[in-house]
Amino acid sequence: MAKFTKETFIEGLKEMTILEVKELVDAMKEEFGVDPSAVAVAAVPAAGEAEAASTNKTVVLKNAGATKIAVIKIIKEVCGLGLVEAKALADNGGNIKENVSAEEADKIKAQLEEAGAEVELVNC
Repeated sequence: MAKFTKETFIEGLKEMTILEVKELVDAMKEEFGVDPSAVAVAAVPAAGEAEAASTNKTVVLKNAGATKIAVIKIIKEVCGLGLVEAKALADNGGNIKENVSAEEADKIKAQLEEAGAEVELVNC
């Protein structure tokens, strides 16, 4: 029997349905006593964590600006804070939201800047 190359094997997998791949994995467990999905699953979170770390951001309020009341309302809504806590954050500046997706961070930044605040995004 001819030896499969890695490329040939992968091309064959691309043509299989999910059910066929599951049956192949089950057959490999039975034949070799090894669960190939355990190795693949263990590797995925590590790659996902590295990717998430590079795309997550922290939204930092530098200055609330002249329209502080509008900024306080946004902080209150975005962070789920009470009025006193949101006002303190607007007065003192600091982290509005930490470790959020880049899309969410951009949305929050746009809201705050539209209200007149000075905002910075920092990579996590």
